[in-house]
Amino acid sequence: MKIKKIIILFSFLLLTGCVGYSSTGVLGTGVSIALDPRSLGTQIDDSIMQQNLRAKLLSTDKSYIISVKTKILDGRIFLTGKVNSVEDKLKVTKLAWEIKGARSVNNDLQIKEKFDFKRSAKDLLITSQVRVGMIENKKIKSVNYNIDTYNKKVYIYGIAQNKNERDEVTKEAKQVLDVKDVITSIFLVDDLRVVKN
Repeated sequence: MKIKKIIILFSFLLLTGCVGYSSTGVLGTGVSIALDPRSLGTQIDDSIMQQNLRAKLLSTDKSYIISVKTKILDGRIFLTGKVNSVEDKLKVTKLAWEIKGARSVNNDLQIKEKFDFKRSAKDLLITSQVRVGMIENKKIKSVNYNIDTYNKKVYIYGIAQNKNERDEVTKEAKQVLDVKDVITSIFLVDDLRVVKN
């Protein structure tokens, strides 16, 4: 069993290093359309908002496209990544609020620190371990979640089928060694404006 977990973890690490931008799904949302509980219209709206926000970030400062990660779920915008200053953090938040259809903006941007290879590698390992744990857990549809880790803090975004699944996701993340905190933005299917019939 231990060897199986190591093989899955190693495979995941290899795949995350090789998979490009196109792996985020047909609409760029990171969730498979077939498994996504949002209606197709909501998925398209979120995708359009995502592309508009990317364009705004790119036109404002080209470095934002690399340093700022965005996720949009049901009109709610989530920002993670690192920026140079508090002013940049406020500027990115303002840009997100200017996107038509934005219902809320959750800003988890960090101020950049000196690059630390050891810390970055540890964050990547934590992300991979959380992902493997979610894949192995039969109570979780892991494809419905995005995971980011910064300074050993795990950020999870996604849509849960029910409260039990949401609790399982949090539990899996907290079980990983060295995780300082787990910050979740997980919506229940019932919380969405429009869901598939």
